[in-house]
Amino acid sequence: MKLRYLLLALSLTLGTLLISSCANRAEARREGCKIKVGIVFDIGGKNDRSFNAAAWEGVKRAQNDLDICLYDVEPGNPTSIEPAMRAFAEKNFDLIFGVGFAQGPIMQKVATDYPHIKFAIIDGVIFEDDGKTPKKNVASLVFREHEGSYLVGIIAASKSKTGVLGFLGGMDIPLIHKFETGYAEGAKSVNPNIKVIDNYVGVTDGAWNNPGKGKEISLAQIDKGVDVIFTAAGNSGLGAFDAVEQYGKNAQGEANKFVIGVDSNQNGVKPGFVLTSMVKRVDNAVYDVVKEVLSGKFEGGFHVFGLDKDGVAYAIDDNNRSLIHADVIAKAEEAKKKIIAGEIKVTDAMAK
Repeated sequence: MKLRYLLLALSLTLGTLLISSCANRAEARREGCKIKVGIVFDIGGKNDRSFNAAAWEGVKRAQNDLDICLYDVEPGNPTSIEPAMRAFAEKNFDLIFGVGFAQGPIMQKVATDYPHIKFAIIDGVIFEDDGKTPKKNVASLVFREHEGSYLVGIIAASKSKTGVLGFLGGMDIPLIHKFETGYAEGAKSVNPNIKVIDNYVGVTDGAWNNPGKGKEISLAQIDKGVDVIFTAAGNSGLGAFDAVEQYGKNAQGEANKFVIGVDSNQNGVKPGFVLTSMVKRVDNAVYDVVKEVLSGKFEGGFHVFGLDKDGVAYAIDDNNRSLIHADVIAKAEEAKKKIIAGEIKVTDAMAK
C-alpha cells in the first residue's frame, strides 16, 4: 500500500517537473507575447474532433490573432490533470483553461490556492467556499445545450422514415441529459408519436473515449429500428459514425442511416452519413475569454451561451446541405426564434 502511494506521489512530481520543463523550453522560444495561456484538456484529447477539439480551435485562433503564448497538456489519465493545472499556476500564467465538468473539483482547489491567477472552465461552475457565490477568478463557461438539441431533434424527426430515433450519450450525467431531453422534445414537436431510444456508454470518465463501445451500442439501436442517431459522447461518439456508415447508401446514393454530430461541426467526418451537427461554440467562448484578459475586462462567474448568443447551433455546409429540405430548415429557424423569444420552453434537465 505504501509503495503504491509512493509511486503515485512520484508520478505526480515527475508530471509537474515535465510540464514545468516544457514550459521553460517553450518560453525561451516565445518571447514578446502579451499573455501566457495554458489549457488542460479532458481525457479525450484535443484531437477528439468534438468537445476538446472545439476548445483547441478557440485557443489556436487566439494564438494566431491576439499574440499570446499558448501551452497545452493532454492528460493521459485523470490523476495528471491537477499537476498540470498547478504547474501553469506556479509559472504565473495569465489564464488557465480547464476543459470539461470533470475538472471542476480540481479547479476549485487550484483556483482557491492561486487567487491571483485567472481561470476558465468549460461546462463547469466554480463557487466560493459558501457554495453559492461564483468564484471571482474563474469564468464558468456554460451552454444551453438543450436549445440546440431541440433544433437537431426537429431535423432528425423530419428525416426519419421509421419513426424511431437514437441517442448515444457518453457518461450518464445530468449535463448529457440536457442533450437527450432537448433532442426528444424537438423530435416530438414534429411527431408526437416518435420513439427515442437512449443509451449511455458508461458512468466513468472512460465513457468519453470508447468508440468501440459507441459503435456496439449504435448497431444495437439500429437493430431496434433507429435510423438517425444523435451522439453526445465525445470520442466514443465516433463509433456511431462507423455504425451508420456500415449500412451504406440506397440506390439514389443517400445514406440508409444517419448520425448527428456534436460540439464541433462533424459533418465532414463521414460526409453523406452525417445529417447535421449540434455545434457548441466552445471556440468562440474560449476566444472571448482570452480577449477579456488581454483588455483587462476579465470577469469571473457565469458566462452563458445559448441560441440568443449563437452559443449553440446546427451546422449546415456543403457536406449536408442536400440532405435537409428547405422546409425543414424553415421549421428549425422558426423554432429558434420562438425559443429565443421565450415562446418555446425547452426543458433544462440540469435544472430539475
